[in-house]
Amino acid sequence: MLTDEAVDASNSLIHGNEKTADVRNELLTVDLNVPLTVADLRLYHEVHAGRLVIDPEEARKEFGEDVAKSLKLSRDGSKVLWPQPTDDQEDPQNWSNSRKSFQLLIITLAAFVPDFDSSLGIASLFSLAEQFNTTTGVINDLTSNWSIFLLGWGSIIAVMLIRRFGRLPILFWSQVIAVGFLIGCTFAPSLKTFAAMRCLTAFFGTCPQVTGLFVVSDMYPFHLQARKASTLLNIWAMGFIVSPFVGPFLLGFLVARASWRWSYGVGSIYGGFVVLLIALFAQETIYDRALANPRPIPPPRSALRYRVETLIGITGARMSRYRPGWKEVSLACLNIIWRPHLLSILLFEAMVFGFSIGINTTNAVFLGLPPPVGYAFNQYAISGMYATPVVATFIGELIGRVINDWVMEVCIRHNKGVFEAEARLWTCYIAIPLYICGFVVLGAAFEKHLGVAALVMGWGIGQVAIMMCTVAVYAYCNDCFPTRKGEVSALVNFARTMGGFAVAYFQVPWASRNGALQTFGVEAAVVSALFILIVPVLQLKGAYLRVS
Repeated sequence: MLTDEAVDASNSLIHGNEKTADVRNELLTVDLNVPLTVADLRLYHEVHAGRLVIDPEEARKEFGEDVAKSLKLSRDGSKVLWPQPTDDQEDPQNWSNSRKSFQLLIITLAAFVPDFDSSLGIASLFSLAEQFNTTTGVINDLTSNWSIFLLGWGSIIAVMLIRRFGRLPILFWSQVIAVGFLIGCTFAPSLKTFAAMRCLTAFFGTCPQVTGLFVVSDMYPFHLQARKASTLLNIWAMGFIVSPFVGPFLLGFLVARASWRWSYGVGSIYGGFVVLLIALFAQETIYDRALANPRPIPPPRSALRYRVETLIGITGARMSRYRPGWKEVSLACLNIIWRPHLLSILLFEAMVFGFSIGINTTNAVFLGLPPPVGYAFNQYAISGMYATPVVATFIGELIGRVINDWVMEVCIRHNKGVFEAEARLWTCYIAIPLYICGFVVLGAAFEKHLGVAALVMGWGIGQVAIMMCTVAVYAYCNDCFPTRKGEVSALVNFARTMGGFAVAYFQVPWASRNGALQTFGVEAAVVSALFILIVPVLQLKGAYLRVS
C-alpha cells in the first residue's frame, strides 16, 4: 500500500515541487506484503514487474472484493487492464482504436528508417567500390559495419532524452537530423565524407527503434501488447527487422541501371516523408501516471500553439522538472543491465540477431563473387535474392503472432489467471530448430554450390526463426522491466548491433578459407549452446531473479 508520505509527495508535485526523482522512488516503494488498495492500482503494473493478475476471478482472490470491483476490464470483461486507464480522455489508453493504430503506423514507418538507411550501402556495394576505387571489403568495413555499430550507441543516448523530454520531440528532431546527414551521403564527394555522413545518419536515426516500445506500451494494455492482429509489438518489431533487406531488394534494381547516389536519394525522400508524417500527425503518448495529476501544466488555449510546442520540445522541457533527473536517466541502462536475467537474454539475442546482420552484409559479397566462393550473380540476381528475407520476416511475424497469443492464453490458464514473463520464452523452443536448419542449409548451399532453391530455403527459414526469437525477447524484457521500456528497447538494440557489426569482418575470409558450411554451422552451434544454457534456466529461476 502507498504510504501517506508518498501521497503527500505526489500532491506536492502538482504545486511545483521539483524533487521528482525522490517522489517517483517513494511512489514506487510499495510493501508487497500489505494488502492492495484502490490508490495503489495506478502503479501496480510497475511494481509487480513480470507478474500480473489478468483474470478477474483471480483478482478478487488476490486483491479482495472491494479493490476488484474498481478494476477496469477489457470490453468482453475477460481480462484486467494493466496499466489501469484513468478517466482522462487524453490518457493514451483511452484513445480510439483508429487513433492508436494510426500512431502505431507512424512509429512503424519511422522504425523502418535506421536499418533501411544502413542497408542502402549493400544495394550499392559494388558501385561504391568502383566509384571510390577500392574493394567491397573496404566499403563494408569502413561504412556498413561502423554505421551498424553506431546504431546501438545512438539508441542509448536517445532513451535518456526521451525520458526527460517525451517521445515526440526527440523522435522529430532525430529524424530531421538523420535526413540531413543522409542527404550528405547522397552528394558526398569522397569516401571519407561518405563514411562520416553514413555513420552520423545511423547514430541520429536510431531513435524510432527505442521509441516504438514506449509507444506500444503507452497506448495498449498488457494483454494486447503481443497479440492484437496487425498491430503492436510484432508489427513494430517487423518494421525494423525487415528494413535491412528492403533496401538491397528494391534499390538493387535501381543501382543496376542508375548511379548509386539515386539509392541514397530515395532513402532521403522516404526519410523526408516520415518526418512530414511525424510533424503533421504524430502525437505525444507519454502519460505521467506516477503523478496524482498526470498533466500538471495546463496546455495553452490555442490547439495549434500546443501542437507546435509539443512537437519541437517546449512542452517536454517544461514537463522535464516533473520527470527523472539527468543523473537517473544517465544511469538507467547501467542500473538494469547487470541483472542476470536481462544480461543473459541480451547475450542470447546478440548472437541470434547479430549473425543475421552479418549474413545481410556479406551475402551480397558471396552472391557476387566468382566461384569457388560465390555464385557470380549480376546485380539483378543479387537484388532478387533479397526478396527471400523480406518474405520470411512476414511469415515469421504471422507465426510469432499466433504463438504469442496461444502461449499467453495457456500460461494464464495454467497459472490460475496470473501471467509470468518467462512464458514468453517458449517461442524460442520452436525458433531455434528452425534457426539451426536455416543456417546449415545456407552454409551448405554456398559451399556445395547448390541450387538457388537451397539458398532461398536456408536464408528464409533462418530469418523466420530470427523474427520469432526477437519478438519473444523484446516481450520478455518488457514484461520484466515495465518501468524501463525505453532502456529495454535501447539495450536490445545495442545488443543486436554489437553482436552483428563485427561479423562482416570475419565471415567472408573465414568462409573463403574453411568453407561456408563450417562458418554458418559454427554460428548456429553458438546460438544453440546459448539457448540451452540460458533459456531453460530463466524459465526455472527467472521469477526468483526478477524479485531478488
